[in-house]
Amino acid sequence: MSRIQPAIIGKTPFERLLGHDEDMMTIWSALGDTLTGDGKLSAELKEQVRRTLAQQNGCDYCRAKGNPEPHIFDERTAVAVGFAEVFLQLKGDTPASSIRVLQDVFTDAEISELCAFIAFMTASQYVGAMLGLEPENPLTSA
Repeated sequence: MSRIQPAIIGKTPFERLLGHDEDMMTIWSALGDTLTGDGKLSAELKEQVRRTLAQQNGCDYCRAKGNPEPHIFDERTAVAVGFAEVFLQLKGDTPASSIRVLQDVFTDAEISELCAFIAFMTASQYVGAMLGLEPENPLTSA
């Protein structure tokens, strides 16, 4: 049970927490859809980054969607996940050297997308953590 009563508006438990303000929920969800889909970076790479962030950002709902899967990482995914781990460890105060590592594998446009994705996912996961968002079925979502 979340810490606030979910709204009746929204398709997912997360959206229903934001659904008290339909405009905010709609805009937040649209940005989320844009950032999680294929863009400069693949949706699969970003999903592994999201899973990495979820393990430390405190949202049980986000954690329940799965752990990172290092056995399927290619070089680009490994570097992106590594960058996310540095971001988490340093609480966003990432050194320029971390960006230089990204530049060995990614274009500036891809780095921009990755950083925006990490920031948005972290914010979303923080909202879930603050409001106590839990998995829909905790018995089967580990």
